[in-house]
Amino acid sequence: MFGKKKSGQRNGYTIDTLVGPEVVIRGDLEFSGGLYVEGRIEGRVQAVQGKPASLVLAEGGSIAGGIHVPVVVINGTVVGDVHASERVELGQQARVEGDVHYAVVEMSAGAQLTGRLVHAQPPATRALPAPEQQPREAAKAGSGEAMATAEA
Repeated sequence: MFGKKKSGQRNGYTIDTLVGPEVVIRGDLEFSGGLYVEGRIEGRVQAVQGKPASLVLAEGGSIAGGIHVPVVVINGTVVGDVHASERVELGQQARVEGDVHYAVVEMSAGAQLTGRLVHAQPPATRALPAPEQQPREAAKAGSGEAMATAEA
């Protein structure tokens, strides 16, 4: 009964936690790893900061609240904003009422979105300014190393 933890796979994603079709969660949910939702969540769903996480919302599943997860796959119904720092997939049966913030998006024919698609750069590229945006004085005042640019 309490043996080794086993993870399953659904739709190519590793699943550590399953919210079954008859389950209703009222309140916020924080997780890491893979979460597969067939039931209903009434509250915010978010990943633990700094840990890998993915959310798969099945056709019969629904979430009424905001989502903040790196990888989000939606085939059910979401009422609230979706924030995916890595990737969002909207399946054929996806119904989203809210804004979708994404780095990469895949949307199947038949998916419905009542809201906006908002592109956001992935966190790794957002942190570093482009070389041409750095002031020349700051580059000169650096560690004394020569700075070279190459043109293709």
